[in-house]
Amino acid sequence: MATHLLNGMQNEHVSVHQVRGFLATTVRGALEEAYALSKGTRCAQYLYSLSMNPPMDVSVPVEIFEKALKAIEDKLGLAGQPRVVVFHEKEGRRHAHCVWSRIDATEMKGINIAFDRRKLQALSRALFIEHGWTMPRGLIDKAHRNPLTYTRQEWQQAARTGRSASAIKACVQECWAAADSAKAFNAVLEERGFMLARGDRRGFVAVDVYGEVFSVTRQLGIKAKALEKRLGPPTSLPSVAEAKEKIGTQVRDLFETYRQDVQRKHDQELRPLLRIKKTMTDQHRKDRAAQKAYLDKRWDREQAVRASRIRKGFKGLWDKLTLKYWSIRKANEKEAWTCYVRDREERQALIEVQIEQRQKLQDQFDTMRKRQEEEMQNLIAGMMKLTTPEAERDVTPDVFKGKLKKPDLGVSPSEGRSQGPHRPGRGKDKGHEPDA
Repeated sequence: MATHLLNGMQNEHVSVHQVRGFLATTVRGALEEAYALSKGTRCAQYLYSLSMNPPMDVSVPVEIFEKALKAIEDKLGLAGQPRVVVFHEKEGRRHAHCVWSRIDATEMKGINIAFDRRKLQALSRALFIEHGWTMPRGLIDKAHRNPLTYTRQEWQQAARTGRSASAIKACVQECWAAADSAKAFNAVLEERGFMLARGDRRGFVAVDVYGEVFSVTRQLGIKAKALEKRLGPPTSLPSVAEAKEKIGTQVRDLFETYRQDVQRKHDQELRPLLRIKKTMTDQHRKDRAAQKAYLDKRWDREQAVRASRIRKGFKGLWDKLTLKYWSIRKANEKEAWTCYVRDREERQALIEVQIEQRQKLQDQFDTMRKRQEEEMQNLIAGMMKLTTPEAERDVTPDVFKGKLKKPDLGVSPSEGRSQGPHRPGRGKDKGHEPDA
């Protein structure tokens, strides 16, 4: 957890906002302290973690995050518990992670947190209404929640294949909408680079050309009974091992050559944007460090001025007797708070300017990656179509007789372009449509 919170590789900016209620002053030390305290109890899940992701198109100052955290603590029964708060910025988006210790040190037992998801959803709705943000349809009614929302595990699984988790989920859902039987569903899946199989624990799974196994129920967001009602029992389907072997013998070697070509082309296209991103991130970090040094120096100077107003010795004793000391102290506290708010607003102003710059660059990343995802999907679809029995009948005889060239897959090792599959003597396959 500490490694994730302090990850400066995947996150462009990491800011430790607060370490509260621990003897340790570092994030790792605080979480180790929470673990040590939990060993005096029977509590196994001694931490409670959540992230707060406001809408990307709004500017959210730190005080709104703090107010939301207080409401969360009151709602979940975590008020006053030791906690760690860390801000992350990535791809033009700022969000916060908060981790609490669930161990009540007074009674040495874990705090019970019941119906937390329901309570947090109610708080989310209240925040959207309070600040006038556009509320997601899925938060208004869970029946309208985004079907392309994916878990961290699904994101990691997609990252191993070089594709986006949302694109994979959208692809499987499009196949499901276009099929009314197991045979039709499997046929449409194969055109998109998947094969329907029987899972070891889950009923239906989809195996892609990379050998990754995706739960169909999780990708579609429906229960296993609804799947079996349309597709029948999965007993007649090949196992995961059989599906991997079949796909491997069909397309793996040839596909890997072309996939690497396309991936190399995509990497070359992204390289200029990545250089701009690195330069921008480095400059933003320097600007924040320079601002921090300036604000700290100014704070120390102003604090010295405030401290000089408090007289010492007999003069200080006289000020206390005449109550002048207390009026000076109150004025100093008011001025210190004003300076603190001013510094916080200056930090927030710089962050907002940098986030706006980063979002403009992210728009270019999103446009390019969407196009690259479509190219990769076209390549996969072309390879799967090429290995169907009909394609083999059309291609194999003439290729071995030397009358025709090998089928044009739309990708050449030198150019790495993906334009959909071609069949000899037929021109472009008009039955192929690129993935949305």
